Amino acid sequence: MDLSNLKPAAGSTSSRKRIGRGPGSGLGGTSTRGTKGAKSRSGYKKKIGFEGGQMPLQRRVPKFGFKNINRVEYKAINLDTIQALAETKNLQTVGINELVNAGFVSSKQLVKVLGKGTLTAKVEVAAHAFSKSAEAAIEAAGGKVVKL
Repeated sequence: MDLSNLKPAAGSTSSRKRIGRGPGSGLGGTSTRGTKGAKSRSGYKKKIGFEGGQMPLQRRVPKFGFKNINRVEYKAINLDTIQALAETKNLQTVGINELVNAGFVSSKQLVKVLGKGTLTAKVEVAAHAFSKSAEAAIEAAGGKVVKL
């Protein structure tokens, strides 16, 4: 047994059906398309979502609201989370890398620090955005705010 005598299993492959090659082939004439109608014509292409003339689902379902394409989405991190992280890992600076390593955010997410909880540790916090209360609490604890 070597690569020169490999072949597919018996009956697993067959030649493709060649349609429209005259009456002798048994697949001439209408060439398996049936008679009349749009599907029998050349150049026929069904529209996406076409349901045979029935009102398509896309048009039956009511629509409301809109999605703002310019929306910037932040992952919220509270002060109590930063406090716990600073205590357990004994950190002086808490940035994106520390939050990613701790599993709170992914490396692609933007981070916003919110003011829920209390912060007693004197830490330098680096994030993409801060709420006013969080910024005030960090500075009150003797820390520093770094906007990325």
